[in-house]
Formats: sequence, structure tokens, C-alpha cells
Amino acid sequence: MDSELKEEIPVHEEFILCGGAETQVLKCGPWTDLFCDQSVKRPKLLIFIIPGNPGFSAFYVPFAKALYSLTNRRFPVWIISHAGHALAPKDKKILKTSEDSNAQEIKDIYGLNGQIEHKLAFLRTHVPKDMKLVLIGHSIGSYFTLQMLKRVPDLPVIRAFLLCPTIERMSESPNGRIATPLLCWFRYVLYATGYLLFKPCPEKMKSFLIRRGLQLMNLENEFSPLNLLEPFCLANAAYLGGQEMMEVVKRDDEAIKKHLCKLTFYYSTIDRWCPKEYYEDIKKDFPEGDIRLCEKNIPHAFIIRFNQEMADVIADSLKDDLSKM
Repeated sequence: MDSELKEEIPVHEEFILCGGAETQVLKCGPWTDLFCDQSVKRPKLLIFIIPGNPGFSAFYVPFAKALYSLTNRRFPVWIISHAGHALAPKDKKILKTSEDSNAQEIKDIYGLNGQIEHKLAFLRTHVPKDMKLVLIGHSIGSYFTLQMLKRVPDLPVIRAFLLCPTIERMSESPNGRIATPLLCWFRYVLYATGYLLFKPCPEKMKSFLIRRGLQLMNLENEFSPLNLLEPFCLANAAYLGGQEMMEVVKRDDEAIKKHLCKLTFYYSTIDRWCPKEYYEDIKKDFPEGDIRLCEKNIPHAFIIRFNQEMADVIADSLKDDLSKM
């Protein structure tokens, strides 16, 4: 896909209040309100991307654009940030719905359980009940996706993709053994360091540092993720990470078995968060499942340089399902 084609694809940014937390939603395609559009052209399906940690939705825009184009621009592709991982700029209005204003705030919304309820709350208040869903969870987003299916079994999900799925033994993985002491034992040191380094930092300096970092990673910066250097957002990402290490331990085989026909697992061969042995174990336990091992050397952080390749995998897998829509 050439750069001109990418730029033609509209992406709309919204900040909403969801479960009591500011939330960034990036909407790829011309549809921004699925309730108000009652025309015959209203799409019948939403592709919904749930990020890893940190849950900065801006990182997933090139992936969403590639997927939107590969599915012939027929369906909206939306990306939701994690609660507490995005703060609206001072000049940006935070939108509410009538249901949001009356809803109870979600308990421990920045933690593992709260983040799952946060995504479910968004679907309840912003997506019509009769709209079919394709869920795409990346990393811990895969865990959220699986738990969403478990908690609300009647969600109209036709397919769920779990990409580089951190759904078990996180603290035992190669990266987990490094991250666990940092996130669980020294978390407050990280908080204090982030606050001291970035709180006094001028916005122009933060913007320059982020732009430079994105250039080095070859990432587009259509929506500059200033929250990368915001102490509040970094603290919430670290808090969620600590809970991941402590609580994402045993694979939820009951949920997998119940929803196996909808699930596609995609493991990387070079993933230090869910190593190849995790793929081999789940493949052995669920031989009839759509459980794949990547043959393209796509890394865990595919959003840095492998957006097109991952979008190709998903679009190809969805051909039959989308042809019926």
C-alpha cells in the first residue's frame, strides 16, 4: 500500500468518558457514530482493536489503516486506548453519552479487571447491540478479549484474533522474569523517577523527544502520543503491568474451549513474552483450534515495523466471514 493511499483513509479522534476514565478512541473510516447512522449503508460489522500495554491507541493507526484498506473499506476499524493511558489535550472536548453520565465508575479501572470492564462498557454505550464484531487483541489485549467473551458470552463476535497472546505464565516468560521485579517490587521507584523526569519537562521538549523516538522506530505520528511521557499514564501502565505479572498465570482453558470456534491464535517465533513452548502447549491441548505459529518473523511489537504483514494475515483469515456480510 503506497503512502498516498494511506493518507486518503480518514481517521477520526475522540476522547470520551468511559467508566469514569478519559479514553481515546481512534476511528478509521467515515463512520463516527454507529447509532445515529440509520441508513442502508450503515456497516453491519465493526473491527475493534484492543492494544497491548501500554495501551496507546495512536501506535495502532498504521495497522488499522492497512486492515481497513485490505477489507475494501467496507467496515469501520476502531482502536480504544486503555483507561488511564491517554489524557485529552486541554483544548480537546471530552464526550459523554447519556448512559455514561449515569453509569457507575468502574472499580479499580486502571487494573486488570477494570480494563476488561472498561472495554465492555464502551461496547455497551457506543456500539449497537445488533452490530457484528471482530475483536483483535494484541498481547495483554488478547487476555482482555478472551475474558470479554467469557463474561458476556452473547457478544455478537464472529471472530476474535489473539495476536502474540499473553494469556498465561507471564512472569515465567523471558521478559516476565525481568519485568516482574521492576513492576511488582520497584513500581514506586518507577513512579517517582517518571514524575521527576517528565513532570517539569516542557510540552515542546516532550513533543520533540516523542517525534524523534517515533522516527527512530519508523512509526507514523499522525496522532502524537504525548501520553508516552505523561507520569500519570506511565504510572497506570506500570500498575497494569504489575497486575499482569501477578494474575495472568494459568491459561483459561474453559473460556478457550467454549469459544474455540471463534478464536484465532497467532504466535511469534521470536517472542520473549509468550515463547514458542506456549504455542506448542496450547496446540497440543487444542489440536482442533485455529492456532498458528508465524512464519514471517513478525515480532511481539509488530506495530513498529510489521503493520502491513499482520494486517495481511488477518484480512486473509477474514475473507470468508466478510464475504457473507
